Amino acid sequence: MTTARQLVHAYEAGLGRPLSAATDEPDPGARLAATLPVWALAAGSVAAAAESANRFRAAAGLSTVPIRLDPARIAAAFGSERLFRRDGRAPSVFAELSGFFRARDGWVRTHANYPHHRERLAAAIGLPVDATADAATARFATMSAAEIEERAVAADAVAVRVRTEGEWATSPEGIAAATGPLVGIQLSNTTATTQGAPHAATVAHPLRGVRVLDLTRVLAGPVATRTLALLGADVLRVDPPRLPEIEWQFQDTCQGKRSTLLDLRADPEAFAELLAAADVLVTGYRPGALAAAGVRVEDRPGLIHASVSAWGRTGPWGTRRGFDSIVQAASGISWLEGGPDRPGALPAQALDHGSGYLLAAGVLDALRERQADGRGREVRVSLARTGAWLLAAGNRVTGHPAAEAPDPGTAVTHGEVTTAAPAFADYADYSAPAPPYGSAQPFWPQRPI
Repeated sequence: MTTARQLVHAYEAGLGRPLSAATDEPDPGARLAATLPVWALAAGSVAAAAESANRFRAAAGLSTVPIRLDPARIAAAFGSERLFRRDGRAPSVFAELSGFFRARDGWVRTHANYPHHRERLAAAIGLPVDATADAATARFATMSAAEIEERAVAADAVAVRVRTEGEWATSPEGIAAATGPLVGIQLSNTTATTQGAPHAATVAHPLRGVRVLDLTRVLAGPVATRTLALLGADVLRVDPPRLPEIEWQFQDTCQGKRSTLLDLRADPEAFAELLAAADVLVTGYRPGALAAAGVRVEDRPGLIHASVSAWGRTGPWGTRRGFDSIVQAASGISWLEGGPDRPGALPAQALDHGSGYLLAAGVLDALRERQADGRGREVRVSLARTGAWLLAAGNRVTGHPAAEAPDPGTAVTHGEVTTAAPAFADYADYSAPAPPYGSAQPFWPQRPI
């Protein structure tokens, strides 16, 4: 049985050394230069997914492939927003009310990219929903950082006080976030599936015939399911009709997938049919949210339920919302990467991307183990746990130069959209660009033979 220790070994294999047979770059981490070892996180998490794919191939009787880690491709995948173009235009990654704001006694970081998060944040601090960044700046300056954070939690908005590394490490929420394996894999029930294993696998597409329901947004979950799609899985992304996705973000992370719109509460029968025939369910919901929507994953024999959270499922922050930038700010990473008077950020949303590849690695191992016993498993990662690894990894570099821009030679273009190529050097591109949002019907096509 694959253990978290084996995944961590692959994850840490990227520490400080070029691992690629595809390039002779003297400094593989130059495009992810930071105080913290972001290259180790990036290369190690991609290595973990690649090694898990090889274990799956071997168990299926397929040939394994040499693992080639190309620093330029990995850096481009992790910083894909810097390469993304639509009609030649770069995206606005963060909205007007997302970012660092100075409070009366420190700093806070907010996340309001989605309209409903903007509405909640504005209400939390007593501003109209159309308030400008200048108005928010003036309002934040009159409040303490702790008060802003408390109001945000009460309003289900997203804002945190910027903490030092020491403050976070000694807090109950920081201790909980650093506890446990990077990738948790455990049996979910004792009932084996009666569905047979797919027989259409190939070396390039070992997951061909595997069905994946993707109920995730933003980055970590979509990166994980995009990786599974790259390896041949049929990935159906399901979004709620009333909460539209950020368009450029969808196009940057949904290559190789199908996309459908479905309200789990309004049409539980349709979702139940999808779930009954799925092999993997990937979610980014907070604890209890699926059950509240009437979804009982424990009733599905043999299901691999993979989940990503911001803070982990235990501890005092287990039910809070969070994003990569928010976890960086709360955990002390922002102070380490900032200047003397202002917090900063990693050169990529590395907690999201790294967690995504680790989640894909865990799913691959869980599927391999299910082939032997037919039993379902839970696979879990959290951004805060990945951040704790990064903070504990050592190999810090102070006074480093700014991160170099991604290599434009690593981009691929389809029509009006340019995105980063896959992080895996053996794949020149994804099987297809992101489909039109909501363009698929909510059903599974026949499995390939």
